[in-house]
Amino acid sequence: MRYDFDQITDRKDTGSIKWDFNQRFFGREDILPMWVADMDFPAPDDVIEALVNRAKHGIYGYSDGTDEYYLALIDWTQKRHGWVIQKDWITFSPGIVPALNELVRSLTKPGDKVLIQSPVYPPFFQAIKNHGREVVNSQLILEDGRYTMDFVDLEEKFTSGVKMMILCNPHNPVGRVWGRGELERLGKLCVAQDVLVISDEIHGDLIYEGYRHIPFASLSPELAEQSIVCTAPSKTFNLAGLQTSNLIIPNSTLRQSYQASLDLTGIHHPNVFGITAMEAAYRHGWDWLEQLMHYLKGNEEFLVSFLARELPQIQAIRPEGTYLMWLDFRALGMEPKELQKFLVHKAGVGLNAGYLFGPGGEGFARLNLGCSRSVIEEGLQRLKTAVIELD
Repeated sequence: MRYDFDQITDRKDTGSIKWDFNQRFFGREDILPMWVADMDFPAPDDVIEALVNRAKHGIYGYSDGTDEYYLALIDWTQKRHGWVIQKDWITFSPGIVPALNELVRSLTKPGDKVLIQSPVYPPFFQAIKNHGREVVNSQLILEDGRYTMDFVDLEEKFTSGVKMMILCNPHNPVGRVWGRGELERLGKLCVAQDVLVISDEIHGDLIYEGYRHIPFASLSPELAEQSIVCTAPSKTFNLAGLQTSNLIIPNSTLRQSYQASLDLTGIHHPNVFGITAMEAAYRHGWDWLEQLMHYLKGNEEFLVSFLARELPQIQAIRPEGTYLMWLDFRALGMEPKELQKFLVHKAGVGLNAGYLFGPGGEGFARLNLGCSRSVIEEGLQRLKTAVIELD
């Protein structure tokens, strides 16, 4: 069937973080929210149908993933990414952010160094600092509108005693889908310095044509033993509120350590509806996802064309994956907090402030493409009006 992503679904008064809490996050109600990383599109029809049928059963007691749940993830991972995983490698988490905290807490010691690559998803910083570990940053290099890893800096930082790296693959917010050569080069450095890699691959299904997502642990048996891959259907199929994620941990010792830590929190089972939704999404969501990626690419092209024509002061970093657009406002000459104030109080748009993503994020902001094109257009028109008034 054909899905109509142009159709707007009203999310107000549903408890939506994005639409119902503007005052809390931006200090005013009348902004157009284009920030938090969920989409304004309904989930695939097969997922909705499966959830409705499960709800009609009427009993929502303690549940766990059946063999079909695990097989759906195994089959999806092999078909989508060419990686063959085993059932006993899979462990549960209610979300990737809770998982990152548990992994840092259970697999490092207080004072240990944990490396990240800014600008990067802000909870990475928090997951490290929350547990008394030291953040080591290897800032990405921006050149000709594209970000790359600084391998010279990485090697230097690794040799300083880094114990763990949290990799963002694909990268949020800059949209890079790391290539095989880049990942293999990184992997060699990690093996040489015995650095454990936690690879956040929650955006790994959201890849544009011409690029391919490569799960870090799929690179070699050696790296599979030295890495943990974090996945979820939440970004792919817009299921974040169902709080169901999976960690793929081939190394049994690491897996047991993580599971023991998770048990201490009292978290034992997935959300009953999350089980149903994930299985249905991975079994029946392929066509919906293909149509979604086509639509998101159209949103990207629309935005880039509009900026080139109407707002050349703002540059877009074109994503290779994710539905997130990293926008460069540095030509406006504003300090980071001044820029955010301008976006909220002059343009009336709610974007993620770039400086919150760490060094290299100053002068940037993150925009969510996962909405109807008319919403993108309205946001861009608001930006245009505000920038014109600066002159």
